[in-house]
Amino acid sequence: MTLLQIWVLLQLLLFYAIFIGRSITLPLIYGINPFSLGKRKKGWQRLVELFFFVGLMDWTWEVVNEIFGWGVTILPEIFYVELFDFWFLDAVGSGLLLAGNLIFAWALHSFGTSWRIGIDHQSPGTLVTSGVFGKSRNPIFIAVDCIFLGVALIYGNLFFAVAFLLTVAGIHYQILQEERFLTQRHGTAYVEYCQRVRRYF
Repeated sequence: MTLLQIWVLLQLLLFYAIFIGRSITLPLIYGINPFSLGKRKKGWQRLVELFFFVGLMDWTWEVVNEIFGWGVTILPEIFYVELFDFWFLDAVGSGLLLAGNLIFAWALHSFGTSWRIGIDHQSPGTLVTSGVFGKSRNPIFIAVDCIFLGVALIYGNLFFAVAFLLTVAGIHYQILQEERFLTQRHGTAYVEYCQRVRRYF
């Protein structure tokens, strides 16, 4: 295993440690279930939200498969053909992985007990505008984009390129859904927040 592969593995483990750690502490300590994907959604909208989770699991498998070089392919071979391989893209990708995890951790710290996965209509928590949310309205989504882009640059095949593009599109769709919900729930406070802080950067 190369140093680059070890770095990718460590960053993947760090991402899941942060994600799973917060997912466990919210219900155990505060009695809050952060998982709301697919709730109160019907038809294709429910499928889209649930697809996010399935897609993340498939992406994770493909990353692990690349790290350990198992060569177990699920999709047609064309998805695994290397499109590019440049050392500087490996360096940029490695930096994006670290940046993504740092932003993710900062966002969860700023969120406190208001973090949800999906739109929680029953107990959505308070509107958070401080910490990293004073810089971006969607830092967690930016973190995920950074991680997916970092992996795509490092491995340079069609699967990870498509996964990144689908993630960006899916995240933007989810953001638009959340913006409508937050506008309805928080009214003027959220509108004024949107005027102060940009959607992404």
